[in-house]
Amino acid sequence: MSVALRLLDDGAWVSVNDQRRVSVSELWRFPDPEFCDCELPDLVVEGFLDVGADGRTVETRVYGQCIACGTKSTTGWLPVGRIVDGEFRDIDRESVLRPTVAASSGPGADGDETDGTDAEKGKPGDSGDS
Repeated sequence: MSVALRLLDDGAWVSVNDQRRVSVSELWRFPDPEFCDCELPDLVVEGFLDVGADGRTVETRVYGQCIACGTKSTTGWLPVGRIVDGEFRDIDRESVLRPTVAASSGPGADGDETDGTDAEKGKPGDSGDS
């Protein structure tokens, strides 16, 4: 079954099967020493650049600003959801986002799949941390 992934409204939304599913203005935390010098950037998503799928994982590249240090830049591929039985399922973007193993090559690259968060792994950023 194919799933349509698009960017809408000049990069303000990720659309899955013609439904707006992920929007700008979210706050994402992810490890990326190339984005800024912060150990764990707190990124305000300002716009989506690309969207694609790596297996069942829906990934996107975004630009935005780290609210801790002020750096404005673009990210590598970060997971935003999964396709399960032809339907989009959000991942917990309030947890720390972890790129899929193949994310450095972008969607469609071969590699192991993860759901992209640390919430189920008990690492910092899960709902049990304060």
